[in-house]
Amino acid sequence: MKQIIQTVLIALTIISCSPSTEIVKSWQEPGASYTASPADKIFVLAMVKDESSRRLIEDALVKRIGSNAIASYTVFTSDMLKEGNEQMFSEKIKRDKYNYVLLMRIANVENETSYVQNSTSAYYGSYGRYYHYGAGLYGSPGYYTTDKNYFVETTVFSVEPDKLVWTGTTKTVNPSKIEKTISEIGDAVSNKMKKDGFLK
Repeated sequence: MKQIIQTVLIALTIISCSPSTEIVKSWQEPGASYTASPADKIFVLAMVKDESSRRLIEDALVKRIGSNAIASYTVFTSDMLKEGNEQMFSEKIKRDKYNYVLLMRIANVENETSYVQNSTSAYYGSYGRYYHYGAGLYGSPGYYTTDKNYFVETTVFSVEPDKLVWTGTTKTVNPSKIEKTISEIGDAVSNKMKKDGFLK
């Protein structure tokens, strides 16, 4: 009995420590790959409405990528980006000689409802043993729980030529802190890029 309880506690610890973010789909340009180089300039843009969140996300991404990455908020104001002027955006990227553009946006938010089965004690062998173990335990009724799933799309474009070279969508369940979520997304994306052979 003690061994069973220890096993359950270990399993719960592993579950609680595991990241809540995972890659659900990805795509890369056939044959495309990227080897980190200090000579490359990478433009980083978090496409979110809240300015403080945008800065927080971009700073976290820039810190992860390195000194060759530039946060969009140091180049474009939020009002400029809201205009959606594609020509202005593209000309600025090319004029400042960026090699890659990394865009991140929330693609979707979904509520997922699931049913948790009732917990009951069930011991077999004899009614005496069943009574001994189960006398102080009561089955709790089942219940419904709702998770909020955030799907975030991360895309990487080359500038010359202007084309998509890698994209991936992550799913984060019930994110609590933006810093932790961005870190998990960064881990999931970079691990998938390496697994796909895109990131060398």
